[in-house]
Amino acid sequence: MDWFADSFSTVQQWLYESVVQPLAFALGAGNLLELAYDGTGWLVVGLLQIVVMVAVIGPLQRLWPVEPVRDARAVRVDVIYTLIHRLGLFKLVIFFTFENWLEAGIGELRGRGLPTFHLDQLWPGVTDGALVSFIIYLVVFDFANYWLHRAQHRFNWWWALHSLHHSQRQMTMWSDNRNHLLDDVLRDLLFVLLAIFIGVAPGQFVALVAISQLSENFQHANLKIWFGRIGERLWVSPRFHRLHHSVGIGHESAGKGTLGGYNFGVLLPWWDMLFGTANFEHRFDATGVRDQVEQGRDYGAGFWAQQFLGLKRLFGRG
Repeated sequence: MDWFADSFSTVQQWLYESVVQPLAFALGAGNLLELAYDGTGWLVVGLLQIVVMVAVIGPLQRLWPVEPVRDARAVRVDVIYTLIHRLGLFKLVIFFTFENWLEAGIGELRGRGLPTFHLDQLWPGVTDGALVSFIIYLVVFDFANYWLHRAQHRFNWWWALHSLHHSQRQMTMWSDNRNHLLDDVLRDLLFVLLAIFIGVAPGQFVALVAISQLSENFQHANLKIWFGRIGERLWVSPRFHRLHHSVGIGHESAGKGTLGGYNFGVLLPWWDMLFGTANFEHRFDATGVRDQVEQGRDYGAGFWAQQFLGLKRLFGRG
């Protein structure tokens, strides 16, 4: 892994010195160079993810699709969401606003005596190893992600935003980032707060996010793939997650009009198995939201329409 870390740092440094730093000076933002360097790291990660998506997951979708792509426009809108998030634009806006305030607040509390907790120091010599600590943080983050995902399906106000993600009837590898931006802000802040609380190093946080996002791209792909009886219980597959997006099944627990659903796990299906929300049926159903399919509810065809209608649903007007 050292060679990868060294290669990544080399590319980040080159891109920063060749493009980002001169641009920052040209824009009169020389006081933000540290932020610009961190942002360059997220940009490199995003570009690597997009390369893997196009070079690996894309061809797989063409070889083993669940369904033919009939709505190319819907897919193009999802590409916009992916570029906004993976090229660092969303991260940049969040840092300048909410995350900056959050970290300043945490710093103030620490100055007043709030202790710094490091989860990887629970068993010195064992849990502080690079690989072991990474696995620990991955499992902890996935556990938190499971319950956060269930909350998105539990509360009417949150489902009003999150339902946009489920309204994609043409699932592809680009569908992961199709979310309401307000929903993304809330999730981002909660996970930054968790990372600060348990002492995740910045480099590990970037790696955790990068691996999680790439896996989620694969899970959302238009792929008729499953991992077998054992594999399905070790890592979330495209089949397992597609059922979560299936009309009715994935977003209802007790019939029409109820909230809930099945297969909330983001990376690991363990939490669904442990808390009774797993569905391992071998099926590849149509995706979408029931009121969208049966009643024609409009979730928007374009980016801005989707964001606007999400706010209308949130305030009970859409």
